[in-house]
Amino acid sequence: MSLIRDAVRSGRSSIPRTVFALGFVSLFMDTSSEIIHALLPLFLTTSLGVSVAMVGLIDGIAEATAAISKIFSGYVSDRIGRRKPLIVLGYGLAALTKPLFAMAQGAGLVLGARFADRIGKGLRGAPRDALVADITPEAVRGRAFGLRQSMDTVGAFAGPLLAIGLMIALTNNIRMVFWIAVIPALISAAIAIVWVREPDARPRAASDSPIQLRRIDGLGAGFWKVVIVGFVFTLARFSEAFLVLIASRRGLPLALAPLVLVAMNAVYALGAYPAGILADRVPARTLLRWGLVSLTLADALLALASQLPLVFVGIALWGAHMALTQGLLSKLVADRSPIALRGTAFGLFNLVTGVAMLAASVLAGVLWDIAGPVATFATGGALALLALALALPLLGSAPARLRPTKPVP
Repeated sequence: MSLIRDAVRSGRSSIPRTVFALGFVSLFMDTSSEIIHALLPLFLTTSLGVSVAMVGLIDGIAEATAAISKIFSGYVSDRIGRRKPLIVLGYGLAALTKPLFAMAQGAGLVLGARFADRIGKGLRGAPRDALVADITPEAVRGRAFGLRQSMDTVGAFAGPLLAIGLMIALTNNIRMVFWIAVIPALISAAIAIVWVREPDARPRAASDSPIQLRRIDGLGAGFWKVVIVGFVFTLARFSEAFLVLIASRRGLPLALAPLVLVAMNAVYALGAYPAGILADRVPARTLLRWGLVSLTLADALLALASQLPLVFVGIALWGAHMALTQGLLSKLVADRSPIALRGTAFGLFNLVTGVAMLAASVLAGVLWDIAGPVATFATGGALALLALALALPLLGSAPARLRPTKPVP
């Protein structure tokens, strides 16, 4: 504990203010999003009467859309040499989509709202991560990504708590809860406009043509190994909507359904920053191994537990897996990509992992409808074990360091 405390104290002053601003932007947007997402799976299956397979398809399409958007936004931010315009556009678009959930009368509008919301996420995601990498010294980059991820997850923790209070106060009026979720989204967009700052000068991609394969080749083998690891990891981790559904299946009342995301994100938020500190000090594959073990245990409990307390232990382990892996993967992308192609690198990484998320969520939903939740979570655990065996050997045993940047043609 003293090691972590000393590292926090020594690294805090080195983290730029814009990282904190981006953290608050993420915090408020995630508060808004998680108020909605904590209730959306049950809103779809109970109020709108859609199948679990459709829930998985909607979530999978949404995440894949975000991933595809990220490759273009990352490349554009490299081309123009600026990150903030795309960050502001992305958070602004996400804020404008929130009312659509409250107005939805069928799965079509929910899918449209999720689609547009995830385009907003895609527009902001790669430029935001690239901006964190641009302005943060390498020695504290793991801390910076961990801090932003932790603040993001505080919002993901606060959102479901607010959803519970609102559901009780409004006697389970989900649509009114969705309307109230618009407020923190607007606050998030305002913070992005006013307080996010960019460096005065930054290396910029020189090409005036569209994305070219010869430029992508400049990313190097180290980056592509991280992409493969991220792809295999994401195949083992489907949408958190299935956590809400399994808890409901095991007897959690509708008004308390957001407790699922509260529990997961509490562990995620508390663990993300310490995990970021460790990412600067220990080998990457050590943290990734711990994360996969946590995910495997989570899947086992969620597949076999019949009592709610054990289900929530599985949900907490799911959050521990997220804390250990998500900020670390962002750090690895930043460390193993050239500065002038950093936005493109984040975009490519998120494209590949988004495709994996689509496949994983659709498979999880189909398995649920055909064979039940045990099959869904057992398959997730098997994929986590496969990732443990196949992906980790691709990473070296030493902590990642920024490799020398070669000129971009």
